[in-house]
Amino acid sequence: MTKRLSKQINSFKYKGEPIKITIGTLLLTCLSVLFLIIATFTQITFTHPIIPSDALTFLSQEPTDYEIANHFSKTYRYIPQIPVIFFIVALLGRKFGILAICMYIILGMFFPIFALGGGVSYLFEYGFGYILAFVPAIFFSGTLLKVKSDFFRIVLLATLGVCAIHILGVLYMLFIATLRHAPMDLIYSWISSQSGIQILYDIFFSIIAVYIGRTARKFLWIVMC
Repeated sequence: MTKRLSKQINSFKYKGEPIKITIGTLLLTCLSVLFLIIATFTQITFTHPIIPSDALTFLSQEPTDYEIANHFSKTYRYIPQIPVIFFIVALLGRKFGILAICMYIILGMFFPIFALGGGVSYLFEYGFGYILAFVPAIFFSGTLLKVKSDFFRIVLLATLGVCAIHILGVLYMLFIATLRHAPMDLIYSWISSQSGIQILYDIFFSIIAVYIGRTARKFLWIVMC
């Protein structure tokens, strides 16, 4: 390993940002945008155990094994868009991560790559605030990752980053709802579907995505050098 290559790898690992714009980093940025588009239209269905609020009451009724299995499990349809955001920032760093999101937003102004379509009119969709919130979330997360990437810091940045996306998304949603004079039951329904239990799944999978992104980053940087 040459001295130059060793220096580049150390800079990549500890500073968290590529040294300069190269064909390799631009290619990875474009591939990350494509990955985000794919994630937007990907739905993952999984089942996991839960403890319902009526667990003791339900068990006192002597249910069958089949009823217990169904009552104490939850099937969820999940769109992994937010975890992909954290994978991108872990892979590309703050600077190129923001570039990837800006490219995604600009493309969405011309092509139907968002969940409900695209175009300039999408600015007035309830969910557009979540997309805009990707930029500050990547800036914040990328800044934390530049210092170090220990377990506590990754959990912290994933938790705060996900919460920031949902908070800003809900605020934008309320703003659009106010402009449209939408009824409160519709607003509550949107908030519940977009930022209910979804937040917990986003945090969990975002933590995993950061670890995958950091691992992929080390290998790809060696190849690009």
